[in-house]
Amino acid sequence: MPLCNLPEILANPKLLQEVSLCDWDRLLPWARRVGIVAKFYTYLEQQGQIDGIPLQVQPHLEAASIIATEHERRIRWECNRIQRALFDLSELDFPVILLKGAAYVMASLPCAHGRLVSDVDIMVPKSNLTTLEQILQKHGWESVKNSDYDQHYYRQWMHELPPLRHRLRGTLLDVHHAILPETSRLKPDPTLLTAASRPLPNTPFRVFCPADMVLHSAAHAFQEELGNPLRDLLDLHELLTYFSTHEPDLWEILPQRAQQLHLSRPLFYALRYTRHILDTPVPESVIEALKMAGPSWPILRIMDRLIEQVAFTEHPRHAGPATARWLLYIRSHWLRMPPSLLARHLGYKAYLRWRPASS
Repeated sequence: MPLCNLPEILANPKLLQEVSLCDWDRLLPWARRVGIVAKFYTYLEQQGQIDGIPLQVQPHLEAASIIATEHERRIRWECNRIQRALFDLSELDFPVILLKGAAYVMASLPCAHGRLVSDVDIMVPKSNLTTLEQILQKHGWESVKNSDYDQHYYRQWMHELPPLRHRLRGTLLDVHHAILPETSRLKPDPTLLTAASRPLPNTPFRVFCPADMVLHSAAHAFQEELGNPLRDLLDLHELLTYFSTHEPDLWEILPQRAQQLHLSRPLFYALRYTRHILDTPVPESVIEALKMAGPSWPILRIMDRLIEQVAFTEHPRHAGPATARWLLYIRSHWLRMPPSLLARHLGYKAYLRWRPASS
């Protein structure tokens, strides 16, 4: 069997040393669509094997690594600018928590290396949103969603302000007050997440504790839109692999914390598919502890099929994978909103798509 199966490579990066030039021809476009080409450079660099791959491939990996390094630099600079804006407050009396990619970068986690990050996500208590928004606007961040509907949609129903873009740098900032929408079926308590968060040395920021970082990634992947499942699973795989060796009680805490935050179902899916697709070493005791959190057998078989079709295909536009992606998209909206609100929202979006064509 040719070594051009992307999940197999991600599960065992040492296989990169054995990939032929012909197989690289198939593997690179697939990895580029997922957005993880720079990860190959990171893995090979760690193994000291950059010079061992075909010369024709090396420039592609080096270019991807340069882009990922620039993403990381921009994230660090943007966090610096946010920190500078916070100096306007006479006293920062509320927590500012970095989320997802920004947290990985600023906490110098291994999963940040070779990862593309498009924006900065932060979380503050809901009662402090207005104060922070005013400070950010003063320092050049502007809303990119200005219609009355979009403003209402974000401020009334979602877990974040409308996205902000800096008027000079063009960088994007998402300001959250929770990790899932107000209308979501699952509602992890933000105060519990904040209470367990950890300070980031030499900054005014905090990051989630390791268990909560994993749970947030799981919730993002399996309770919101699973738009890039292989990359989402890779994030989870790398977080779990790192924290399981640096946080000795992770596996004991994780199921308990998931239950406390009402995130047992997303964690069940996260561990099931990272284990199945990327061979993440998850203890049987944890799988057993989450057994009752899983869906009924028919639903589980359907999810297995959808995730497998999306994760193992290198041609996402083929009929099977395209249908699977569409069904996962519908699922994410079904979990995000009650039926009446979902019908209203999708109807409005359909109207917006139809209106320009008819005018």
